[in-house]
This record gives sequence, C-alpha cells and structure tokens, in this order.
Amino acid sequence: MIRDEIKAGLITAMKARDSEKTAALRLIQAAVRYRDIEERTESDATDDDKLVTEVLLKMAKQRRESIDMYEKGGRPELAAKEQSELDVISSFLPKQMSEEEAKTAIAGLIKESGASSIKEMGKVMGLIKERYATQMDMSKAGPMVKALLAQG
Repeated sequence: MIRDEIKAGLITAMKARDSEKTAALRLIQAAVRYRDIEERTESDATDDDKLVTEVLLKMAKQRRESIDMYEKGGRPELAAKEQSELDVISSFLPKQMSEEEAKTAIAGLIKESGASSIKEMGKVMGLIKERYATQMDMSKAGPMVKALLAQG
C-alpha cells in the first residue's frame, strides 16, 4: 500500500537526517490524515490506495502551480523548495500515461460513450475520471478531449 511506503520513506528520511524529505513526507501524511477524516463523514468508502493517490495528485498539482507562480515572481529559492517537495510526492505516485497513451485511451472512451460534440464532453470526462484518474493528469485530459471531439 502507498500509505505504508510513505511511512517507510519517512522513517528512512528521519534516519538519514534529510530534513527536507522528512518535512515533505510529514506534509503528505498530514494531508492523508485530513482526507481520512473527511472520508469518515462521507457514506461511500474509497479504496485506500485510490484515496492516497488522490491526495498525492492534488498536492502535486498545488506544487506545480506554486512553482510556476514563484518563478514568475522571481523567487527561485521558493520554487526550488516546492520542486523538492514535488519530487518526493511524485516518487509515490503511480506511473502516469504518456501523451500518446492518453490520446488513445480518450479516443476509445469517446467511441464507447458515443459522444460526437463538445456538448457531450462531460460524459467523456466522467468516464476518464472513473477509469484513469490515477494514471492521467486531468488538467491535460480536458483539452485533449475537446480537441478530439472538435475533430470528430
């Protein structure tokens, strides 16, 4: 389980006295615990690895946005700190699909759903999120779906 890998990584980082990695892993654990608390109040239970992966994807997206803002704002030291956290977070994420694999999967879902116009984009996005949420960057999937539906 990803949760166990994170815990083992934290122990290793603490023993190695790697303060940056330790801090990043503690942030990850705190976010996962917070999500656990949210999950208790919801009625349907989510698979543990899926829950942790969702948290990691959200954290990675936040770090990428922060890096972009810090670089535009001329703060390379803060961007470097965010990048080191992103590296730690990314090490626990499942392998992401390449752009070509994503396009192939999206084309298959468009065909399966019978979507023919951009008005039906939501139907396709729902299928993508259901089947490929942990393997595909949703912020990149939207423009791909739009482009393929515009072609088709």
